[in-house]
Amino acid sequence: MSRIPVRPFLVAKDDEGVFRVTVRTTRYNSQGYPLVSAELLDEGFKTQTAAKAYVREQYRAEAGDIATK
Repeated sequence: MSRIPVRPFLVAKDDEGVFRVTVRTTRYNSQGYPLVSAELLDEGFKTQTAAKAYVREQYRAEAGDIATK
C-alpha cells in the first residue's frame, strides 16, 4: 500500500467522452495507513479546462490539488 498522498480532485474522461470530477478524501487509520474515499460528482463537462475551472471555483482548489487522467 502506498503512503504517497493522493490529490483531492481527479478529472477524468469517461467512456462517453465526458469529463467527470471525482472528489477524494484521505484519512488515516490507527496504524498510519491512508484510507481514500472517492465520490464521483454527477455533473459532466465538455472539456477538461471547464472541469478544472469548476473545481477551482466550487472547492477553491489550487492547480496542485487537481490530478488528471
